[in-house]
Amino acid sequence: MNRKELVTRVSEKTGLMKKDVEAVTDAVLDEIRETLAAGGKVQLMGFGSFEVRSRAARNGKNPRTGETILMPEVKLPAFKAGKLLKDAVR
Repeated sequence: MNRKELVTRVSEKTGLMKKDVEAVTDAVLDEIRETLAAGGKVQLMGFGSFEVRSRAARNGKNPRTGETILMPEVKLPAFKAGKLLKDAVR
């Protein structure tokens, strides 16, 4: 399912207009994005949590030259599914 299909299905379930559902979807995703960018965590009980995790700096190899290079620490968004979501998928 893509974003457009999600908006359509939520609109059908709630009886709201698509443009209203789209505005709410955009606002929710923007707020999650901004919270993670600020180093925060977003928890949606029963669904899961979004957080930022750090991957430590490490040594790697350039596949072309075989040269060892230092790969810097990076911060990545992560999602951990909640119990209700896990149970629904099983």
